[in-house]
Amino acid sequence: MTTHAASWSPLSPGERSVAIEVLVHGPLSRTDLARRLDLSAGSLTRLTKPLIESGLLVEVPDGSGAPAGTRQGRPSQPLAVVAESRTFLGFKITEDMVYGVVTTLRSDIVARLDRPLTTHDPAEVADRVARMAGELTARFPTLAGIGIGVGGHVRDRAVVGESPFLGWRDVPLARLVERRTGLPVVVENDVAAFVEAETWFGAGRGLDRFVVLTIGAGVGYGLVLGGKRVPYAEQDRGFARHWIVDPNGPLTPTGERGSAVSLLTIPSIRYQVRAATGRDLTYEEILAGAAAGEPMAARVIGEAARGLGVLVAQIANFVQPQKILLAGEGVGLIDVAGRTVDDTVRAHRHPLAAPLDVETKVSDFHDWARGAAVLAIQVLVLGVAKV
Repeated sequence: MTTHAASWSPLSPGERSVAIEVLVHGPLSRTDLARRLDLSAGSLTRLTKPLIESGLLVEVPDGSGAPAGTRQGRPSQPLAVVAESRTFLGFKITEDMVYGVVTTLRSDIVARLDRPLTTHDPAEVADRVARMAGELTARFPTLAGIGIGVGGHVRDRAVVGESPFLGWRDVPLARLVERRTGLPVVVENDVAAFVEAETWFGAGRGLDRFVVLTIGAGVGYGLVLGGKRVPYAEQDRGFARHWIVDPNGPLTPTGERGSAVSLLTIPSIRYQVRAATGRDLTYEEILAGAAAGEPMAARVIGEAARGLGVLVAQIANFVQPQKILLAGEGVGLIDVAGRTVDDTVRAHRHPLAAPLDVETKVSDFHDWARGAAVLAIQVLVLGVAKV
């Protein structure tokens, strides 16, 4: 079986629709699939035939459990994706680490590999990624492509236009890694990749209006309408520095007062505690101190919780999403000050507003790497257009 993504025949728009529907929602019977896509039986047969022949889809038993001979009509043979037929690498590059995962076509993580990053020189970073890819290729010979998530502005899913965390400008990361690995590479803003993964395979699957809000080293926001992520120019340019939540709130080291960044990000929370106490505490230590009633930690975490509540309420009021996913390495805040968040949300919404579905996911960097792998699946296998 061919396993190199670049050698697969491009999917037609109709084939792509069928493949995505089965990938995200399958296994699906042909009847259900035709209904979902508004296709005739003949059209569906024409579209699924090349997908089956390529090994992307397979017919599976219907799983009804009915004894043989008791079912009437043609036996049902639902279609499913052959999840293990191809595997994908996803990388999340941070300031000091490269986190890697191997996923199946359905984005299930089957391996992890992390390595420290001691330099931000683009060629050496590409070398690090390539060495990790080589280690994993030895274990997973069906590796078909690489997705890389980077905090910052990414152009054409190939060039890192600007990354403040890495100090990069106009780095052709996809080309650098492709030369070293021989595999096709997709590069994307890390939040955009994470939102895509949650839309297809996570908390937003099957939803029409869905929002992702991430807090950690920064604040990320993703909006999904009609089941598709909505692109916007500022998504990878640190817009949260200008999202003012409390005009009288704390300052960041760079001078933003009361912004989402100054209130919610881990570096800003640590900065506030350090400036007030002289103690350089970890985020986990600050949360523990707040839970124990330590005054300064409790004040800073309380401000953060109220800021998060205002932010969630603003999103709910204007977007009216079916669900908001709070994710990122900073959402441990909810465990300590969740009641404050809830009370603030209610205070900033209409008393008769419908209950808000908020899901919390404490995401580690492997989740972000998984998002990059999903981008590779979308682009390299399915040919999903850039958004």
